[in-house]
Amino acid sequence: MKGRYKSDKTENIGGVIVERDISCRMRDGTLLFSDIYYPESEDVYPVLLLRQPYDKTHALTFAYKHPSWYARKGYIVVSQDVRGRWRSEGEFEPFIHETNDSYDSVEWAAGLACSNGRVGMYGYSYGGMTQIYAAISQPPHLTCICPAFTPSQCYDGFIYRGGALSLAFVISWSLCLARDTARRKVRFDLEAELDSKLSSGKNIFNMLPVSNVPILRATGLAPYFIDWLNHPSYDEYWKKLSIFENYDKIRVPCLHIGGFYDACLEGTVKNFQGIRECSLDKTTQENQRLILGPWYHNPWVPATGIENFGSEARNCVDNAQIRWFDKWLKGIDDTKIDESAVQYFISGEKSWHSAPVWPPRQSNPVQYFLHSDGTAHTRWGSGYLDETKPLIEPADVYVYDPRSPVPSEGGHSCCMPVLTPMGPADQRAIEDMMQVLVYKSPLLTKHLVIAGPVKVIVWASINTPDSDITVKLVDSNPSGCAINIGEGILRSCYRESFDKRVKTEPGVIYKYEIECGNAAHRFNVGHQVLLEISSSNFPHWERNTNSGNIPALDGYKDLRVATVQVFHTSVFPSVLILPVIDR
Repeated sequence: MKGRYKSDKTENIGGVIVERDISCRMRDGTLLFSDIYYPESEDVYPVLLLRQPYDKTHALTFAYKHPSWYARKGYIVVSQDVRGRWRSEGEFEPFIHETNDSYDSVEWAAGLACSNGRVGMYGYSYGGMTQIYAAISQPPHLTCICPAFTPSQCYDGFIYRGGALSLAFVISWSLCLARDTARRKVRFDLEAELDSKLSSGKNIFNMLPVSNVPILRATGLAPYFIDWLNHPSYDEYWKKLSIFENYDKIRVPCLHIGGFYDACLEGTVKNFQGIRECSLDKTTQENQRLILGPWYHNPWVPATGIENFGSEARNCVDNAQIRWFDKWLKGIDDTKIDESAVQYFISGEKSWHSAPVWPPRQSNPVQYFLHSDGTAHTRWGSGYLDETKPLIEPADVYVYDPRSPVPSEGGHSCCMPVLTPMGPADQRAIEDMMQVLVYKSPLLTKHLVIAGPVKVIVWASINTPDSDITVKLVDSNPSGCAINIGEGILRSCYRESFDKRVKTEPGVIYKYEIECGNAAHRFNVGHQVLLEISSSNFPHWERNTNSGNIPALDGYKDLRVATVQVFHTSVFPSVLILPVIDR
């Protein structure tokens, strides 16, 4: 072992040798620090690099097995603090430096003592983004990656969704990130205050303007939080951080891992599909794999929210990654990873399935049109779904007051289940609210299985310069419980594109095409398919002030009440489109 360590900071953990605080110099001179886990036998090994902002000592063990487990499998594991976080030097600017820093870190890791020169990467969320940024930059020694729970861009599907700020996620994540910054500035009083804010409950989301969260604005601990609010459209600020616009540059095999209740689900799916279609390297196109389980952001366990998906839904990620790394970094051919490109879990059935593509080829879009006599309010109303196109029906009218938004129950937010709306939850209390329209199918006489993207087209008029249309797909079972499967939102001013804001003209009927997310679910016999429509899902997403201004910058004086009409006629046929598996 002599000669492979660079300092005296070594210890034995889990039967492997760990060297702490090893520096790596970036091209601009900034030093990033890592912990390195070596197998005890002094041989040459591939390197697994993990780059994330949550303390290299933790090494994302919130979800993954400890790095010592991977080291015992015959890998050198490098857990690195990204720039400006924990031990590493520099200022933390989310995403900004990750392309260059990831390239430099991969090449440094390839040259470690006992490295065989092949580098793989793993990590989820931000740790997934550092992998894809690395792949875009094409470091010569990067051989394969395993990005989990990773968005396809920093704007839609991450900081924003459908043009609305992902409020619960953005505020809670900013507070979490700010804690380390407070510590670095030796402001332990602020660190304690941030902890208090994170444990004080959901009232931290109620402040208006959103931009005035005092501990973030006044202290300057998270300047990026204000930047995100000041860029509500998909402008150059976001485009320079794009992943999906750079798929053609990626030339490594990727094992994509996603969760059907994860905040980054749509991005994970798009990354798999986009690299397969757009990479200029045929080998890369042919070696994209996708695992979709019934998980939210972390950890990967079978019990999520109020649902238990059974023993088949337990964490399979670490073993899948080892098989992936063994194939690409060690040349060990395991047919298990080549059986099919996609492995996905069907909730309601509690079983895994495979397919060569996503969505599966046997999945076909089926239209379920909205109907009512004008009183679709609440689950007790007249709203219903069927495959018959409507003719002439009265519109459903509801009022949205931002002072009293529809509360979130479960969902696809991030990242603390006790604070942010995550996972499956009973929606009955939401469906008893008059500002929520509910459309329901007849009781099912045979199983209805869906796998793929869910879409809702809503024809609506709004009498304010801006507002939101929110949708939610729900499975109502005979016991009365109503479980959310997916949800979506579209800000009225972004109905044409996310590049620019276009105000709503009162009385004009517009078409809102709303992505309700990917799903794989079986609605069982005796259940009902439910669609909810409203104008808020708070604090999952910020409440629209309806003023036509940027909502995150508005205060209470700017609040306006909106009246929304949802149409379902032959001219304006609002419709739920489900990806139905024909069995």
